[in-house]
Amino acid sequence: MKPNIGKAILGGFVGTIILTLLTQCAAPMTGQKMDMAAKLGDMTGTGRLAGMMMHFMIGSVVLALIYVFVLFRFLPGRPWAKGVICGVIFWLGLEIAMMPMMGGGFFSSQMGGMKVAMAAMIAHLVYGAALGSIAGTADLKQF
Repeated sequence: MKPNIGKAILGGFVGTIILTLLTQCAAPMTGQKMDMAAKLGDMTGTGRLAGMMMHFMIGSVVLALIYVFVLFRFLPGRPWAKGVICGVIFWLGLEIAMMPMMGGGFFSSQMGGMKVAMAAMIAHLVYGAALGSIAGTADLKQF
């Protein structure tokens, strides 16, 4: 049994909106700049708008489907807790693999270090909580 795919994608979308708002609005108040859309756009040479589209596609669809098809059945706890754990896993993937590829360094060492990494972790915890809460419990009705 898996969570409803449509609800998981909606949860990923809502989580991505919240994560984006946290990184765009809250992070600068702490003196940190976190613009994943610009980083993705720079990395691919496609610009900030395309980077934002990629950011939303990854958060809304790719990560939501990884949660549904891979992680949901193995993670302990209620749906929101599964989502939070999933957020930690996704954050680790970001900091270990994606940030170095985007020029941010291992655990954001070239972008502000642990302050940025911790802000990203908080944003991913919130993303995961939204994803898990909205995806909900196992549901056989999928589309």
